[in-house]
Amino acid sequence: MRKSARIQFRAYAIAGLALAAVLTLASEGWSRARPPAGCQQMTEAVAKALFAEWNKALQQKPETVVRTYTPNAVLLPTVQNGPLIGRAAIRGYFDHFLEQHPVGRIDTRAIVPVGCNTGVVAGLYTFTVDDGTARVDKPARYTFVYVYETAARRWLIAQHHSSAQPQQSATK
Repeated sequence: MRKSARIQFRAYAIAGLALAAVLTLASEGWSRARPPAGCQQMTEAVAKALFAEWNKALQQKPETVVRTYTPNAVLLPTVQNGPLIGRAAIRGYFDHFLEQHPVGRIDTRAIVPVGCNTGVVAGLYTFTVDDGTARVDKPARYTFVYVYETAARRWLIAQHHSSAQPQQSATK
């Protein structure tokens, strides 16, 4: 092989490797769906922080709790018929619920992937509440549907379903 042919071959080989590297990196980037700018995703850390904020609000006043909901949120409460739609109706529920001095804890949590600026978190939680002169645990099921309000730059509850757990069936 002549020297000029070797140089030309080497140049083609280098160009080919460079092209292969560019195409490989570009296809990796194209294959991953990237969320659009301003898109917030529900994560485990976000879900934990949102529950902590809501639970802390339960230790304060009903208005503080209500501010964690969207203006037209829907609440399907544990101990009252519903649905309760809008902050005024939701506030009425928390006016009475907070009289029991509830403190919640998450027992299980599952995050349902929904997409951009929306998140669904569901599982089991337990509230310790006043019951006469004693504090008792009240286990329940929950689903929170969150929306990220871009103007406010925060997550709010758009829908909240809470229901008592069914009684454990006796073993047969």
